Order: sequence, then C-alpha cells, then structure tokens
Amino acid sequence: MNPTGLDLPPLLAAFVFGLLGGAHCIGMCGGIMSALTFAVPPSMRHPARLGGLLLGYNLGRIASYMIAGALVAGLGTLLGGLTLEIRLALQVFAAIMLILMALYIANWWRGLLKIEALGRRLWKYLEPLGRRLMPVVKVPQAVALGAVWGWLPCGLVYSMLTWSLAIAEPWRGAALMGAFGLGTLPALLATGLAARRLSQLIRHPATRSLAALLIIAFALWQLWEVTGMLATKGHHAMT
Repeated sequence: MNPTGLDLPPLLAAFVFGLLGGAHCIGMCGGIMSALTFAVPPSMRHPARLGGLLLGYNLGRIASYMIAGALVAGLGTLLGGLTLEIRLALQVFAAIMLILMALYIANWWRGLLKIEALGRRLWKYLEPLGRRLMPVVKVPQAVALGAVWGWLPCGLVYSMLTWSLAIAEPWRGAALMGAFGLGTLPALLATGLAARRLSQLIRHPATRSLAALLIIAFALWQLWEVTGMLATKGHHAMT
C-alpha cells in the first residue's frame, strides 16, 4: 500500500516537473547556491564537506516545500469539502497554473512574476533570519538556511502549490511537493558543484521549450479529465 495515498503517476509527474523546471531553478536560485558555495572557507571546500552542505541546503528547502504543500492542501480540504463543483474548479485552477508555469519556464510569458511579488512581503521578514545563519560551516546550519530559502518567492513553486490545493489532503500535498523538490535537485546541485555543461544543457532554449510543451500537455490532459467528470455529472443529473 502506498503510505501517501497518492498514486505513482502524480508523484512521478511532480518529480518530472521539478526536473523540467531546472532552467528556472538555475536562473533564480543558481546564484544563491553558488554564493553559498563560495562563502564556505577555502580550507573547508573539500568534496565531502561541500557535498554535505549542498545536500543540507536542499534538504531544508524541500522540507519547507512539503510544509507549504501540507498547509495549502489543508486549505483545499476545507474548500473541497463544500461541493463537487468547487473541487473541480480547484482542479481547473491547478491546470491553468501549470500552463502558466510552462510559459514561464520557456520564457514565452512572464506573468508569474506578478504572483511572485505577492510572496515578497513574507520574504522580507525571513531573509534576515537566513543572514544570521551565515557563514555556513556545519550541515545543521545548511539545513536551517535551506529551510528559510524554501520560502523564497517563486512562481514555479506557487504553481505546484495550486496542485496541492486541488489534491486537498495535507499528507498527499506534502508528498507531492516533496517529489517536486527532489526533481529540482539535479539542476541546483549542478550549479553548486559548478557543473557547467549540465547547467548549460538545462538552460538551453530548446530544453526549456520541450519542458514547457510537456507540462502544457499534462495540464490539458488534466482539463480533459475535468471535462469528462462534468459530462458524467450532467448525464446523471438528466437521468
């Protein structure tokens, strides 16, 4: 039995979305990862210690994503418990946000920047907490700093959170955001370890466009499922 109660395809899709969003992650968080790496004293930059710190940052970041997913899914539970129409509306909203995320990743439309601005009010209170944890020399510090970093305003994360909202179960929302966070790991680890070839491949326009098209295809499939549910509901109402 799956302990999350979430079928593999949605978890796998969330992981893939994290991978596909790698170009955005490098653009937005790559500089942070590089800065944190070079902030480590040169005498402590041997591979084992540096790798532990990089994993610590990302463990804290993904933990914050999971907490946010659980909180948003809890709100979805309250809303979704009202009527079937509201639950379907949440699914439509999530699919639309996935499409906007795809446009954002491919640089075809940057409207999600306006949504990111909504999170900056919270971030201005959290950023000083992160500064107090630097310079990072121990893994627990890295985990704590990563947990703060996880609340950085990000349109990509916000788009995935709408999916947690539509799932409307805290444990499943946390699992979904955890899978998404794991998908973002390769891009950010590549940046932290200065893997330039991988970073360049992820940021290539063709890679970004392919990623966007795959996400749009999934979102349209989600909308098709909602349409089928509405048609079935209408048929039952008539009979």
